[in-house]
Amino acid sequence: MSPAPPPSSTSSSPSRPSPTSPSSPSAGQPSAVPEDGGRRPVRPCLTELRLSAFAGHRGVRVPLGPLTLLAGPSGSGKSGALRAYEALARLASGAELGEVFPDPLACVPEDARPDGRRRRGFRIGCTADGPEGPVRLDVAVQAEPALRIAGERLSAGGRVLLETALRDPRRPAVQAAWYTAGPAAVTRAALPDDRLGTALLPLRVSGSTDGQRQVVAAAEQMLVALRSVFACAPLPARMRVPAPLGAGRLLRGCDNLAAVLARTRTECGRRHALFVEAVRAGCAGPVADVLTEPVAGGRVRAVLVRGDGRRTGFERLGDGELRYSALALVLLTGPGVLEVDPVGEVPAALQTLTVLADGLDLGLDSRQRAGLLRLAERMCERGHIRLAAAVSDASWAREAGAARVVDLVP
Repeated sequence: MSPAPPPSSTSSSPSRPSPTSPSSPSAGQPSAVPEDGGRRPVRPCLTELRLSAFAGHRGVRVPLGPLTLLAGPSGSGKSGALRAYEALARLASGAELGEVFPDPLACVPEDARPDGRRRRGFRIGCTADGPEGPVRLDVAVQAEPALRIAGERLSAGGRVLLETALRDPRRPAVQAAWYTAGPAAVTRAALPDDRLGTALLPLRVSGSTDGQRQVVAAAEQMLVALRSVFACAPLPARMRVPAPLGAGRLLRGCDNLAAVLARTRTECGRRHALFVEAVRAGCAGPVADVLTEPVAGGRVRAVLVRGDGRRTGFERLGDGELRYSALALVLLTGPGVLEVDPVGEVPAALQTLTVLADGLDLGLDSRQRAGLLRLAERMCERGHIRLAAAVSDASWAREAGAARVVDLVP
């Protein structure tokens, strides 16, 4: 099967990986060293994000560990990298292309020139490690004249397992071929051009041959690694407003933090005690407990209980204290509390929650940054949670051995 053509005439192919790079694939060799030093990860996880041609990035490979900090000045593309990660996660959950990329032209590199048919687009990809070994996914998206997937490739162990290509621009479909290893080497069929083909494979492949079973296993590993992602961007102004009681899971902006605190405090005393300990380390003044109080209209507000019994409402806290408290709660909870899309068919013990935090250090002082990093290291060491965050300056975190700092340049 030949490679799917890029949706832009401008050359944007990623540079050839170095065979000595632990997160870069080479023919017939693993593309990532297992994080435990010898065995494959039990929980599928992303080990690399590829921005082949996306917004301001070309040929960029971002290695990912349990705790990854993306550093760089304004304009270096930290937010764009996290946006690409989240986009892949949403596509893996079955979302339509238009939902994931409401403004697709913003993802096209500025220097991308249209081809003879006025087509331009972008390309992103990732590598997921797990029981099946490193599995690669690369996606080419056409942004104009119409938004559609122009090509997709899923591969493992030097073998292409799924490949799609846009053959007829007049049809809302791509031509797909997946590995079979039966009487016919591949199976060919049409797939929708507005959804990720890898997400559809478990429903389309019967698994009656060894090749088909390999395809399904690789696709499932990629989907499990990509899903259960929570993109977190706390908004202090909204967190100061009382939240409706029973507001469900924690939202992206942490608007309903008070309502979620009312729930988590009664559900797990140990987790709440850890949260209070974290808040104590990051908020000014003594903190004996964190409670919620009912207010008018069926809403609740969060309060800090001081050592002398006084109560300080969250509406009085500074932006840094609110962001710190929200991020601490995110790191201490899980898919049942956060607004995420876990894989219902896979036991929770085999899944990993990935938190994406843009501007992790925004508004935080040195004490809060250090406390949050210690908490992140502690939670990520357990293996059930991973953190990929953007920071403006990672000098405060470089000495922490558990954090992988990736420098991006404009």
